Amino acid sequence: MADATPQARRLTGAWHTAAQLMLGGVSLYFLWATSFGVVPLQYFRGIAVLYSLVLPLLLYRAWRTSRPDRPTVVDLALVVATVVSIGYWIVEHEQIAYRAGAYTELDFWMGVVLMLVSIEAARRVLGWGIAMCAVLPMAYALFGAYLPFVIGHRGFTLRRIVEFVYLTSDGIFGVMADVVAGFILPFVVFGAFMEVAGVARFFVDLSLAALGRIAGGPAQAAVISSLFMGTVSGSPIAETVTTGTVTIPLMKRTGFPAHIAAAVEGAASTGAMIMPPVMGAGAFIMAEMTGISYLEIIKVAAIPGILFYLSVALMVYFESRKLGLRGLRADELPRFGAVLKRGWYFFIPILVLMTALIWGWAPGTSAVFGIVTAIVLSWVVPGGRLGPARIWEALVDGGKASLFVAALTGAVGILIGVLALTGIGIRFSYVLVDLAGGSLPLTLLLLAVSTLVLGLALPITATYLMVAVVAVPVLADLGLPLLTGHLIILWLALDANITPPVALGPFAAAAIAEADPMRTGWSCFRFAKSIYLMPVLMAYTHLLFTGTPAQNIMAVLSATLGTVLFSILSTAFFIVRMTVVEFGLFALATVLAFIPFPLPMAAAIALFAGLFVWQRRRARALPSPRAAARAPG
Repeated sequence: MADATPQARRLTGAWHTAAQLMLGGVSLYFLWATSFGVVPLQYFRGIAVLYSLVLPLLLYRAWRTSRPDRPTVVDLALVVATVVSIGYWIVEHEQIAYRAGAYTELDFWMGVVLMLVSIEAARRVLGWGIAMCAVLPMAYALFGAYLPFVIGHRGFTLRRIVEFVYLTSDGIFGVMADVVAGFILPFVVFGAFMEVAGVARFFVDLSLAALGRIAGGPAQAAVISSLFMGTVSGSPIAETVTTGTVTIPLMKRTGFPAHIAAAVEGAASTGAMIMPPVMGAGAFIMAEMTGISYLEIIKVAAIPGILFYLSVALMVYFESRKLGLRGLRADELPRFGAVLKRGWYFFIPILVLMTALIWGWAPGTSAVFGIVTAIVLSWVVPGGRLGPARIWEALVDGGKASLFVAALTGAVGILIGVLALTGIGIRFSYVLVDLAGGSLPLTLLLLAVSTLVLGLALPITATYLMVAVVAVPVLADLGLPLLTGHLIILWLALDANITPPVALGPFAAAAIAEADPMRTGWSCFRFAKSIYLMPVLMAYTHLLFTGTPAQNIMAVLSATLGTVLFSILSTAFFIVRMTVVEFGLFALATVLAFIPFPLPMAAAIALFAGLFVWQRRRARALPSPRAAARAPG
C-alpha cells in the first residue's frame, strides 16, 4: 500500500536493508509496547512520530526527478533534523511541562523544524492536498484578525502557534500519535501476518467454491472475499490489489465488461473501512476521540457494514442477470470441502482476536494474540509454515502498509492543534447550524458535500478526521448521540475512495482490469451508493442500537428489507427489466420499507410480492433469459 504513490522509492543495497530493519523493528516495538510492555508516554508517542516522519523521508522522493534508489543529501539532512527535534522533545519532556508558558528560544526552533518536516512527509506520501490541510490552518491562525467576524479571531503569533502545536498534547504528539502506535500498527501487522500466511487466496477460493456457479459468480466471490478480507486488512486499496488480481480476470472471463469488473472489486473493497473488527484507522481514531471503547464501536458498526456488503452483492447479482451472464462451470471451480479443509484454520486467529476484544483485552494485546495464534497454527497444520523469514516479512509489510496512514500524524497534529488554539471548530459548528437552519436533513446534505469535496484530494481517514473534528458537535446539538455522529461522518467519508477524479480504489482495480479509470470510478460509485443510505438510517432510526430492544430489532429488520429493495431498484432489473411504472412502484415500496414500523413495512412487502408476480408473468411471455434481460424498459 505504501507504494501507491508514484514518488515511492525502491531502495537498493544497504539503504534497503536499513529501511527493512526500521520497518520491522517499529512493528516489533509497538506490538510489545501496546501489549505487555510498559513505556513512558514521551517514548511511546515520540517514537510513533519518529516512525511517521523518518520513514517517509527515506521511502518517498521529494520530487519525481529525485533519485529512486537511495535518499539524497537533503533527505538525510531532514532525517537528522527530525531525529534531533523529536529526541529533544523526548529528553526535555518533563522540563517542558515545568516551564509551560515560559518556553525557550530553542523550544521554539525545534518546533519549527518538526512542523516543516511534518508537512513535507505528508506531502511526499499523500500529496499536496493533505499538506495544505496543515499549511492553511496555520495561515488562518496567523491572519485571523483580518478575516470577517464570523470566522475571524484576534490572531496568534507564529511563536504561539509553534509552541502550542509542538509542546502541548493537542498537537503533533497528541491523539494521532496515540492512534498510530496503539491501534493502527498492531492491527495492520496482524493483517500482514494473515496475508503472508495465504488468507487472501483462501478467502477467494472459498467464495468461488460457494458462489461461483450462480449468475455473476466470480463477482459474488469478489464481494464475499472482500468482506472476509475486510475483517483483517482494513485497507480498501490493499484489499483491491490483493483479491482483485484473482477476481477481476475471472469476472472478465465470464463476460463482465472490464470497467464493471473493476468497479465491483473497488466497491466491495471499500467496505474494508467499515467492516469490524479492524475498520481501517477510523474506528481507532473514533475510540480515541470519543472515549467510547473500541469494542462498543465495532459492535454497533457491524450491522451497517454487513448491510453494505448485502447491497453490493444484490446489485452485482441483478446486474449480472441484466447482462445475461452466467456463473462458472463446476469443473472450473475449486471444491468447497477441499478449500475448507486446506485453510479452515485461517478463521481461528480472527476468532481469537475477537474473543480477546470481547473479554476486555487491549486492542494491541488482542492483535498479538491473533498473530501468535496464526504462527502456531502454521506449524501445526500442514501447509506454508511461518518461519523466521516469513515472520520478518510480515513485520516489514505491516510497518510499510501502516505508513500510508502514519504519514498523516504530523500534518493532522498541526490541524488539530490550530483548531484547538483558535476555537474555529466551535465557530464552524455555529456556522453550519445557521446554514442548515437547525434542519437535520440539510445538515446531512452539507456534510455529504463537505466530504465529497475533501475526498477529491484526501484519503478516507483524513477526510473523516477533518470533518469529524468540527461537525460532530453540530450533530450532537441536533440530538444525535456522539458515536452516531462519528459513524455518519466515517461513512460519508468513504466517497473519498470511490469518487473520481481521485478514486484510488477503483483506479487500482482499473489498472488490473485494463479499464478506463474514470468509467470505472463512476460505475464503482453506482455499486457503492449505499454509503449515503446508511448515514440517513443511522440518523433517523435505531440501527445503531440506540433505542429499546423492540425498536432496535425493528430498525434492523426495516433496514435489511429496505436495503434489499433499494439494491434491486438501483439496477432497474428484477426478473425482467423494469418498466417506468414498475420502477415507480418499486421506489414506493423501497421508501415504505425503510420506515421502521409494522404497517409501512407490511405495505412494502405486499407491493414487492405483487411486483414479483407481475414480473414473473412478463418473463413467461419472453422467448429466452437473454431476451428477458434485453426487454425494453
